[in-house]
Amino acid sequence: MNDELLQVQDLHVRFSTRHGTVSAVSGVSLSVRRGEIVGVVGESGSGKSVTALAVMGLLGRAGKISQGRIIFRQRDISKASPQVMRSLRGTAISMIFQNPRGALNPIRSIGLQIADALRAHRKMSGRAARRQALELLNAVRIRNAEQRIDALPHELSGGMCQRVMIAIAIACEPELLIADEPTTGIDVTTQRTVLDLISGLVKQRHMAMMFITHDLGLAARYCGRVSVMEQGRVVETAPPLTLFSRPQDSYTARLVAASPTQHSTLSSLVDGEEDIDPVDQAVPEIMRIRNAEVLLEVEKLTKRYAGGVTAVEGVSFQIRRGESVGLVGESGSGKTTISRIVSRLIDTNSGRVALSGVDIGGIRASEAHRSFMRREIQLVFQDPEGSLNPRFNVFDSIADPIRRLAGSNNPEQLRKRVETIADQVNLSPDLLQRFPHQLSGGQMARVGIGRAIAVSPSLLILDEPTASLDVSVQARVLNLLDRLRREFGITFLFVSHDLNVVRMICDRIIVLQNGRIVEEGVSDRIFKSPQQNYTRNLINSISHLEVRKGSSG
Repeated sequence: MNDELLQVQDLHVRFSTRHGTVSAVSGVSLSVRRGEIVGVVGESGSGKSVTALAVMGLLGRAGKISQGRIIFRQRDISKASPQVMRSLRGTAISMIFQNPRGALNPIRSIGLQIADALRAHRKMSGRAARRQALELLNAVRIRNAEQRIDALPHELSGGMCQRVMIAIAIACEPELLIADEPTTGIDVTTQRTVLDLISGLVKQRHMAMMFITHDLGLAARYCGRVSVMEQGRVVETAPPLTLFSRPQDSYTARLVAASPTQHSTLSSLVDGEEDIDPVDQAVPEIMRIRNAEVLLEVEKLTKRYAGGVTAVEGVSFQIRRGESVGLVGESGSGKTTISRIVSRLIDTNSGRVALSGVDIGGIRASEAHRSFMRREIQLVFQDPEGSLNPRFNVFDSIADPIRRLAGSNNPEQLRKRVETIADQVNLSPDLLQRFPHQLSGGQMARVGIGRAIAVSPSLLILDEPTASLDVSVQARVLNLLDRLRREFGITFLFVSHDLNVVRMICDRIIVLQNGRIVEEGVSDRIFKSPQQNYTRNLINSISHLEVRKGSSG
């Protein structure tokens, strides 16, 4: 019996665009055996997702397989009819998409969407489908699943939407699961729980998984083999122990050097040299911040949503000017809700929010765009694609807040300012005329960061700003953000599931659980000596790039 469930042989994919034909994949070859997890890593634009979409038969009208074969169950499906592919998708091959909000139906409850996936391929009653949908929501650790099963996607955090997508993907127990960044936006404890769940299913049911990720630590922990892609080609394939300990290709070596470890500093991710005692250098900076004035003050903040769900309850904290404070906790702990209240995007039930001593909590979210604080507080959103205007090209996306909030309409000055910002966030000049749908996920994230810093705000709220960035781009963006903060005194409220990133960029950390603060302190103390079991579990769940013998799916 042939144990190879999937074989991609010399795959070439081209896309037709206004400017001619673009080659996205150029001769990719890889295989996935039953019961195996194969990792596919590489930077944005390397062809990882295009390869996955080709296997799923979801390239769209503009995409075309120009050469090569895709063998599934010993049958070539590269030219299969839409009807054949529809019969395979969901039952035989399933995919967890990178952007859960874009993949979920915005006007249909999450419970019904899971039930839809079940009933499309199995004969079962609506009641039985709902019961199984609830079991799947519990399996992927949706808190208060009984209350949330009737929620719409916009009522959930990005991390919870991602878990709903995972529940839909595994609902019909497919033979091959393609996971395209399946844990982006998920907290570290749920990340491990979900990947343990998926890898367990792969073993138990003799399934297979193609795991697309930019997190080399996760690839090392869960994959039996890893393929590295660069510019549409596979440059290296090997078991993770071999690949990450002794990379043969220079590109693989650069990815490994840019991946955070428990000793990394921001500068070490750029120059590739670790500093195992970075805290001493930060002490003078911490002392300076302690003497600075309070920029943001939050007192007894409470937010409840319809249906009796309490997102935030009695939260109080301060942030001093020039300080970087991390908000961490599992999905649904209240991090994003707090950031949206502070930025006046949603209203609170009770509590006080003050910026430089001025109460801004009383400004209704619907009127905040007219307030002085709109320029002073800017937000980098978790979902870059959903936050960008699809009718604005990159230039206009960055220029828009400058025109509206800084009153700059001089065309030449505006052009120079936008080009400077684009360069700072590593966007090449040829991307300025592109629209969001023409950008990779990492490129869209950088546009969002560029737009936020365009008007030089006092407080920058970063909601998972590097979740969709490649490790090398993440390193450059984090160093950029850190330099901007130190040179221009920008204050950060840094919301993230990535505790490696939080440790490197935040002076102080606030740990949230179920809408309440359970621990708060200087970053070094929190990571070295956490006082609460909840905090300890978060830290112990961090995925470091430490390859051990036998690390496989």
